[in-house]
Amino acid sequence: MYGESSTVYRAARPRRRRRWPRVVIVVVLAVVLIAAAAVSATYLWAGTRLQQTEALTDYPDRPAHGEGTNWLIIGSDTRADLTREEREELHVGGGGQRNTDTVMVLHYGAAGPYLVSIPRDSYVPIPGHGKGKVNSAYALGGAELLTRTVEEATGLRLDHYAEIDFLGFTHVVDALDGVRICLGEPLRDEKAGADLDAGCQTLDGKQALAFVRARYSDPEGDLGRVKRQRKLLSALVREGTGADVVADPFRFYPFLGSALDAVTVDRMDSVGSLTRMGWEIRGLTAGEGGTTTVPVANPGLSVPGVGSVVVWHPSGSRALFDQLRQDVPITATTVK
Repeated sequence: MYGESSTVYRAARPRRRRRWPRVVIVVVLAVVLIAAAAVSATYLWAGTRLQQTEALTDYPDRPAHGEGTNWLIIGSDTRADLTREEREELHVGGGGQRNTDTVMVLHYGAAGPYLVSIPRDSYVPIPGHGKGKVNSAYALGGAELLTRTVEEATGLRLDHYAEIDFLGFTHVVDALDGVRICLGEPLRDEKAGADLDAGCQTLDGKQALAFVRARYSDPEGDLGRVKRQRKLLSALVREGTGADVVADPFRFYPFLGSALDAVTVDRMDSVGSLTRMGWEIRGLTAGEGGTTTVPVANPGLSVPGVGSVVVWHPSGSRALFDQLRQDVPITATTVK
């Protein structure tokens, strides 16, 4: 026995399986599910806050659908919901007449996005009321008459409608803690309450409203104002959809709530279509598409009983609307 060699066999210990891949997968799935639930809850909540109106309706000889998608975006200057103190603070004066300080068409599709300003004093036919300033259509017949007036004047079929009011606009800007704007020169306009220095600065709601309303001290008048309106709208969307806002619920939900309280859309529009609109406007800030104004032949024609109006350039405006309808790059006018 002593000469025999002995071998001791030991049972091999079972290997511990690495569980961390499964843990990671579970964690990732949990995060995805939580994020999806949060998005769904936000979407449903936003849907309950969305304000809608009757804006886009059919009528005889309505323009046919073109290529791409068209939004009519307006800024309503109704003072009916403002107190006297608020009117004085915002420098908006007067009573409850409903007009539109801002009229823009947002187009997107294969071409674009393009944001086209229609000067508020544009002299166009208003169905049932002869010719007048385009913004007066809103006072005469609300959103329905305004959208029909724009469709017949441009030949464009409108697919969506969005309206924002004075007080709501200031709340949206303030919910973002202001909007950053860069000015090449000072902007002073006593009637609008604008008192801004040259350079880059953050505007609060009151200052932003004055910025988009100022025109009396602007050598270009309303044509200069529409450029600032496009600039501020793009900046507002860019900052409101920025990562530092979207990722911070304490900033995102107040901003979203203020925006939904301030905006009214057509009865057929939804949170989804409004989100798409914002996404396309954000594309403008990334260098996509461009912005422009309807070509003008006479920026200050005096019409008895109407006042000073803006007359579109016949061939230039027609070419612009034709290109939008065909959803091709705009070359009919200077696009910035």
